[in-house]
Amino acid sequence: MPPEVVERFLRLPSSERALLVRSVLWLGAARLALWVLPLKAARRLLSRAPAPSAGAAPTPERIAWGLAHARRVVPGATCLPQALAAEALLIRAGLPVKLRIGVVKTDMGRLEAHAWVESGGRIVVGDLHEGHSRFTPLPPLPGAEV
Repeated sequence: MPPEVVERFLRLPSSERALLVRSVLWLGAARLALWVLPLKAARRLLSRAPAPSAGAAPTPERIAWGLAHARRVVPGATCLPQALAAEALLIRAGLPVKLRIGVVKTDMGRLEAHAWVESGGRIVVGDLHEGHSRFTPLPPLPGAEV
């Protein structure tokens, strides 16, 4: 890791360093869980881990910030692992959460899927800006709303 990245990390307030480390760990755990387990089992495992006992709970915006940086260092951190990590972090923070998956059929006849997480009516991770509305949301997965 380049020295300037380490220096920037060390200059962050301790609460942001802790959130960044948790984001990397949760995103890595989500990626690994999806590699070896079906989605339902991976999601159940990640959402049941105990909540931290100390410190102020992060906001959805801070969780989005942490995962935006974490996805740069976790290989294969596509939208689904990011969504599972965001869901787990939001649950631990005691915040409302909806994990959504949408699909679209391309002009070439391929089916594409995208995962995102909402909290309080706003997208926390997985926002595609202008392209987001092209995905048709599937019915919520059991346990998607907390």
